[in-house]
Amino acid sequence: MITLYGVYRSRASRPLWLLAETGTPFTHIPVIQSYRLKDASAPDAPLNTTSASFLAVNPQGLIPVLVIGDLVLTESLAITLHLAKAHGGLLGPQTDAERALMEQWSLFSATAVEGPALEILYIQGDGGDKTPEGQATIALNAEKLRRPLRRLNQHLEGSDWLVGDRFTAADINAAECLRYAQGHPSLLGEFPAVKAWLDRAQARPAFKAMWAARLAEPA
Repeated sequence: MITLYGVYRSRASRPLWLLAETGTPFTHIPVIQSYRLKDASAPDAPLNTTSASFLAVNPQGLIPVLVIGDLVLTESLAITLHLAKAHGGLLGPQTDAERALMEQWSLFSATAVEGPALEILYIQGDGGDKTPEGQATIALNAEKLRRPLRRLNQHLEGSDWLVGDRFTAADINAAECLRYAQGHPSLLGEFPAVKAWLDRAQARPAFKAMWAARLAEPA
């Protein structure tokens, strides 16, 4: 039995999107981040990343976590890739070369895209930081994204998807990392193939189902 710990408003969105694509049965345990609670240690606090029962699953206190029998995975990109390989059919790799490419694009997204994209999201959140310093930080992180986005754009000019001319777990991992920068007013417009790819990915029924569940959770 597949058990996934984590809420939709977290990096658990990545494996949750994959599971929505596959329709694979699983048990979902919605562990919330402790920093989102006024008092995570209160007796009536919901299950959270500092709860003793969750720390027994992941002593690092981070979500998501995947448990299948004796297998415990604690990194969202690895979880998504594993579920795709084990349960995803064509969402997963069909050859060793495809597996390597899916890992490449997932790690590319984690190392070159997610950090600057998150900085943009943090500064633009809650109405946005309109100070010169805040705007300068957004500009700096947008510039950090331009080089990887140029590479991604060039790749996607020749294909609708990242690997194997079909939608795969690599697209889920990359799209979810890039989503953090989606609120930038002009950045994605500079890379039309990337924007079209992200639009295609987010138009999928499984993404919409995942996103609706995310919006239904308390902010």
